[in-house]
Amino acid sequence: MSEWAAKRFWKAAEVTDAGEGRGIALDGRPVKTPAKAPLVVPTRALARAIAAEWNAVDQQIDPRKMPMTRSANAAIDKVAHQHAAVADMIAAYGETDLLFHRAAAPGELVLRQSEEWDPLLDWAASALDARLTVVTGVMPAAQDPAAIAKLRTRVHDLDAFALTALHDLVALSGSLVIGLAALEPDRDIAPLWQASRLDEAWQAELWGADEEAERTAGIKRDAFFHAREFFMLLSEAR
Repeated sequence: MSEWAAKRFWKAAEVTDAGEGRGIALDGRPVKTPAKAPLVVPTRALARAIAAEWNAVDQQIDPRKMPMTRSANAAIDKVAHQHAAVADMIAAYGETDLLFHRAAAPGELVLRQSEEWDPLLDWAASALDARLTVVTGVMPAAQDPAAIAKLRTRVHDLDAFALTALHDLVALSGSLVIGLAALEPDRDIAPLWQASRLDEAWQAELWGADEEAERTAGIKRDAFFHAREFFMLLSEAR
């Protein structure tokens, strides 16, 4: 059964027990991923969110309105099968992280970057034991190999579902530090997104906002917030 059938054919989607995980069934029939693997997720909270997406379908199935399902599919069909490669790709952001590339001028931008980004680098140093060095400009700068190794280990230790969330958090923000900070359950997600958009916000203040750029930023913001929500559902009671 393909989960991307054109029209709704079921009356109700329900959460089911599936070994150590939780599945989703449509009128008793298990949902499968596009690659025909069982759609089984680690927690009941995530399974409930996915089932809610299926129950919310009106007539036509629109994957764009089913982000939890899409993320779970990606974790099962893609990330689980190339975990090390995906983890390496994400960890590589730590060597060119947005937060340690600073402007040389003007002074107001330099100050704003310091005020918003230094606390995140301090958090990485204390919570992740990874002290990153701030540099001026956009040219690559060598970081402490031990710090990079700590970040890499943290990324590789995540399972396929958590790694799926982190991939989007990092790719959308341009920062491994911001992505890892977003995995902290007590962290307010909005300031993290704002920190990742600091340079764009500065340009908008100087030259005015571009309507198309604002629209694109809104789409990315929604995806960033979704990735955090997806991860948080992995932390709830199984």
